[in-house]
Amino acid sequence: MKRTRIILADDHVLLLDAIKNLLEPEFEIVGTFHDGHALLNSALELDPDVIVLDIGMPKMNGLCAGQRIKQMLPKVKLVYLTMNLDPDLAAEAFRLGASGYVVKNSAATELVHGIREVLRGRSYITPLMTKGKVGSFIQDIHRKNPNQLTLRQKEVLQLLAEGRSMKEAAFILNVTPRTVAFHKYTMMEHLRLRTSAELIQFAIRSSIVAA
Repeated sequence: MKRTRIILADDHVLLLDAIKNLLEPEFEIVGTFHDGHALLNSALELDPDVIVLDIGMPKMNGLCAGQRIKQMLPKVKLVYLTMNLDPDLAAEAFRLGASGYVVKNSAATELVHGIREVLRGRSYITPLMTKGKVGSFIQDIHRKNPNQLTLRQKEVLQLLAEGRSMKEAAFILNVTPRTVAFHKYTMMEHLRLRTSAELIQFAIRSSIVAA
């Protein structure tokens, strides 16, 4: 019987190794990555059934990477494994294509259970967040307003908030520095922010980057 192909993505190396050891007896781990950009560049070639990924990763956060990957691989199941218990962030993850949301301080067996559930075509959310009311939580997701920024704007914002120059951000995203500048100032105008510092504070509040 063919084993489920899984990619893991987390910037904490020790945790990544622990997750791999946990899942390998049942699933085939076909790739591990430490940032969202590397994950995005390899996902299509590896053709996984499931991707287990963190939200807060360098270069490209898990939400942006996951949204891009779902555009390339619509059938892939995204299971977010994160420390963040914010229900708005979980709702955003599901709105952008997630099938599962598990918090890292849950029991290790919960991740395995969550993966099994999404492979059956169900949605899975850690009970620590839903208090058993998974159905109502899923329904609430569709009442959330979409994030104000486009996917490309979020990618630019994360890189700038990590302290990268416009030139460095342009190189990572394979665009021109002028394009990065356009997105930066468009965001500032749209969000009515006056300084780069205010833009970075917005990125932290929105969980686009970790504080």
